Amino acid sequence: MAESQSMAAPSAVLERQKRARFRRNMFYLALIVVGLIAPFLAYPVFLMKVLCFALFACAFNLLLGYAGLLSFGHAAFLATGGYVTGYLLASYPGLTPELGIIAGTVLATLLGVVFGVLSIRRQGIYFAMVTLAIAQLVYFMFVQAPFTGGEDGLHGVPRGELFGFISLSSNLAMYYFVFAIFIFGFALIQRTVHSPFGQVLKAIRENEPRAVSLGYNTDAYKLVAFVISAGLAGLAGSTKTVVFQLASLTDAHWHMSGEVILMTLLGGVGTLLGPLMGAGIVVSLQHILAQSPLGNWVSVILGIIFVVCVLSFRSGIIGELDKMYRKNFK
Repeated sequence: MAESQSMAAPSAVLERQKRARFRRNMFYLALIVVGLIAPFLAYPVFLMKVLCFALFACAFNLLLGYAGLLSFGHAAFLATGGYVTGYLLASYPGLTPELGIIAGTVLATLLGVVFGVLSIRRQGIYFAMVTLAIAQLVYFMFVQAPFTGGEDGLHGVPRGELFGFISLSSNLAMYYFVFAIFIFGFALIQRTVHSPFGQVLKAIRENEPRAVSLGYNTDAYKLVAFVISAGLAGLAGSTKTVVFQLASLTDAHWHMSGEVILMTLLGGVGTLLGPLMGAGIVVSLQHILAQSPLGNWVSVILGIIFVVCVLSFRSGIIGELDKMYRKNFK
């Protein structure tokens, strides 16, 4: 009898995992359907901005939520991808947008390697301060570099033709291109998180000394996570430059690094959908407040929201909803 019970227990666990996987896949499918019809219900340019920042926040969340590393320098990767893509597309008219975006992503990834090698051995506030210091160096480099346009930024970046024959001048066509890029980035993060590599990252986040005692090279795992996060942040920056046809110093400023932290914490750090929710809320508030008499108080209002979020629901919106679901339906 004990043997039969021991055999039934694993099968019950597998059945629950199978049902959870099915619900997750159905939910992701519903999100894709919503994304496909969204441009017919809302302004496509606004939606593209949300998707770009959502990808940026998801990339940051991979580092903070699953590796436990708080970076204050992620704006450097967003700006690097944007500037490289903008410069190449503006300087070489025959270059197609996907090649410009790939180039920007590759350069941001390489910069992530440099950042990671210099900072990954530090922990806590020391890691955060090292990333901030290096990001500020990158910011001042962009201020002085001739190809960035300095404080004026890069303007008039052409959207071009995807693969050389699909015009992206239409906002609808551009939206579906951005949506495809977001789905690619989100799927990569989802696969990373649910892989054995992702499980090791969670173990490092929870108890790094124990992970070391089990034989894992934690610095190598954290470096790979940092590089993946930097590359996806660069992908978001490259895509954003093509959408808005400009690259500016705003993307390289430390305020942008703080903004992505706000998006992640507001939506739910350590959750896959939290950054998407947080980016949508922050971008929507910025859009609404900018058109209201409170336009000059956007930063103050976002700061108040951040404080309330940290004090009231530290798990973020998606995190709290997940807790409620587990409490009532598990």
